[in-house]
Amino acid sequence: MIRKSLPALLTLLTVAPIVSAQDLDLSVEGLEGALQDNVDVYLSSIPPEEYSTSLRFQARVERNIIEALTALGYYHPRFEFSVAEDENELIVKVTPGPVVIIQAVDVQITGEAKNDPDFAALIKKSGLKQGDTLNHSSYDALKSGIRNLALRKGYFEGDFKLSRLEVAPDLNQAFIRLHYDSGIRYHFGDSTITGSQIDQERVASLSPFKSGDPYLVSQVGEYNQNLSNTDWFSSVFVEPDLSQLGEGRELPMKVSLSPQARNQLETGIGYSTDVGVRGSLKWKKPWVNSRGHSFDSSFSLSAPEQTITAGYRIPLEDVLNEYYRIQYGLKNVDNRDTKSLESNLALERHWLLDNGWHRTLYVRYLLENYEQGIQDDNAQFLLPGISFTRSRIRGGSMPMWGDRQSLTIEYGDPSVLSETRVTRLIGGMTWIRGIGNNHRGIFRIDGGANLADDFSKLSPSLRFFAGGDNNLRGYGYESISPTDESGALTGAKYMATSSLEYQYRVYGNWWGAVFYDVGDAFNDEIDLKRGTGVGVRWASPVGPIRLDFAWGLDAAPGDEFKIHFTLGPEL
Repeated sequence: MIRKSLPALLTLLTVAPIVSAQDLDLSVEGLEGALQDNVDVYLSSIPPEEYSTSLRFQARVERNIIEALTALGYYHPRFEFSVAEDENELIVKVTPGPVVIIQAVDVQITGEAKNDPDFAALIKKSGLKQGDTLNHSSYDALKSGIRNLALRKGYFEGDFKLSRLEVAPDLNQAFIRLHYDSGIRYHFGDSTITGSQIDQERVASLSPFKSGDPYLVSQVGEYNQNLSNTDWFSSVFVEPDLSQLGEGRELPMKVSLSPQARNQLETGIGYSTDVGVRGSLKWKKPWVNSRGHSFDSSFSLSAPEQTITAGYRIPLEDVLNEYYRIQYGLKNVDNRDTKSLESNLALERHWLLDNGWHRTLYVRYLLENYEQGIQDDNAQFLLPGISFTRSRIRGGSMPMWGDRQSLTIEYGDPSVLSETRVTRLIGGMTWIRGIGNNHRGIFRIDGGANLADDFSKLSPSLRFFAGGDNNLRGYGYESISPTDESGALTGAKYMATSSLEYQYRVYGNWWGAVFYDVGDAFNDEIDLKRGTGVGVRWASPVGPIRLDFAWGLDAAPGDEFKIHFTLGPEL
């Protein structure tokens, strides 16, 4: 039923008395399901201020309903109009009548697409078959689907030799005839690259197709995306040279590029309850030379931590997924019982594996001068290692489905620039799953272990601490670890934390949350600390903003309540 209001003067064009009302409703009776829905759509095109009980308006309503029902195969509807006793409602009783049945379906594909399985699958998926109810939109969808599929697969000269939907209303029968001649299928020809500051051989290596391959528009899109993902170019445009149609089977490709700016600066400011206000400055050179090498550096400043990093990336044959990276980092920490100045120099080799995991093989040299509680020392470690990470996500900044897994193993030996023999294991898993559009669940588990001959020789950056915004809410940032005889934190051999969170969409991009965290950083026996609370989430344009009110169930008296504020992705 459609009901709309109109403050207007209503008149009938017959001898019926003049109807005057401030509100007029239009009701359609006798239909249901898809018929009612389609009629509602067609009638919604009539502005409410034009509603009337006149014969002229009734004829207009009748025409719209006929169009709506004809589209679904009902060519013989009957109508009965009436006005409610209180004269504020025009009632249309509709009898749809018999439906038109498809008597014959004649769909033919000729040319080189005749035996193309994608066309056969498209025709089968259309559902048009003899004995079915006629639906004009299904016919139109198949016709446009054939044309679009041909263009996607390089049948650029294809055309319909016959396209007819014949309807015999008196017999309630329909006949579908679609004859499509695809012509030849074009193949990729040679690519002409213009505007590139990167070696053409390297640009061409990003192409998923080679000259002579059958044309696929999806591969053109993939080439566009690959070139954009390098960050070498400010604009990318890959297209076939359609002016060469008819000049041969192979169609030349045009690759038009514009160089990215050689230097990019980015400033930022943020806040979290872990480190307070944090400012950052990033400098990036997306391309250093014609081989596509790149450089990036960053400076981050907060009260407890100041960090400087610089990295140089050398892409290999698989430009996007395989590369070397040389990285240096300098970090100063003054947090609770930890004072540390650490420098890291690392050489990394990166791969993207076929199963979607990112593998990194590396060796890093760590030099650290520190005070940890009553311990004042310096240390060096040469740590070869390997890491595996995988991140999957469906959706935007607050996805309804996603997960992330990571595992890192590294080893140090006193015979090779390390203070003590140590094997370090660090891993974590996070899952996000949604139900419908309004419910999200997040489960996280993280852990780490230092298997060291002499734990006291490990510097603070190699030890484990728990507590904070993203670790164990209800407790201060890195406030949980074993202590020395003075009561100062020492860092731990092991760490294990877990979190379970439920979120409910309250309105729009605003969500409410409840959570329960548990974990500990420990040496010998685990003493689980628990935290629970409620929170607010906002899916902002720059990423999720999270505000949590947490209670540490095992915190020291007077220190049980914490407010946590963070900005950034959940995976």
